[in-house]
Amino acid sequence: MARLRVVDNSDIGKRAMAEGKPPKCIHVYNKQSVGHIGDKVLVAIKGQKKKGILVGCKQFQKPKIPKFDSNNLVLIDDNGTPLGTRIHVPIPTILRTILKEKTQAKGADYTKLLGIASKFV
Repeated sequence: MARLRVVDNSDIGKRAMAEGKPPKCIHVYNKQSVGHIGDKVLVAIKGQKKKGILVGCKQFQKPKIPKFDSNNLVLIDDNGTPLGTRIHVPIPTILRTILKEKTQAKGADYTKLLGIASKFV
């Protein structure tokens, strides 16, 4: 189970990071079961199960996708709406195309996540 860093200002995310108990990944919703940027994950946070989108990964990335110092996560609800109102770290611009493809395929609206981001890399 990988430890993640919540980068939005959701209440449950702020409390978990302040207490020093970051969320842990339980499941990755893709065929490879390895998380990449833009993948939906199930996390255990503060004794609850929540869903989130990976917006930054430490592992080696494909060309034109930046590599981050930590595994960054934005918490979402079942409809794809972010729980927070602001994202504190820069997110990669390639995430725009990745989330637009997933929005059309799955029906959930992940583009709201791009609206609350302040910086892009």
